[in-house]
Amino acid sequence: MLVRLSLLLCAACAFVLVGCSAAPSNQNAATTSNANTAATTAPATTAPATTAEKIGVPECDDFIAAYDACVSSKVPEQVRAQYKASIEQWRSSWKKLADNPSTKGTLAAACKQSAESARTSMKTYNCTF
Repeated sequence: MLVRLSLLLCAACAFVLVGCSAAPSNQNAATTSNANTAATTAPATTAPATTAEKIGVPECDDFIAAYDACVSSKVPEQVRAQYKASIEQWRSSWKKLADNPSTKGTLAAACKQSAESARTSMKTYNCTF
């Protein structure tokens, strides 16, 4: 019971992260782009150390790779760091779940569900995965 609850909590957190990282409107992006140019340039150009780390569940690895490719190529630099943080959050929590034999079996379904949710939210940037 506790394992399922923690998996559902993880999936819920993933949905919240995706939902909270929705694209800003063009008006907000234009207004804040000049003010935040120096602050957002450095994080976007440095790659996280765990980028190549695999989860060990094909559904999760494929989703993270596709999502990362979309974020890197189509998301504006001003908000890219937010999306990269979501990727690292997923990778970290899913890796922990994958390392636990009692939760690894249910992780594929959670990753598929996160991918479906992300497909909808990332249409804003013309991402298809």
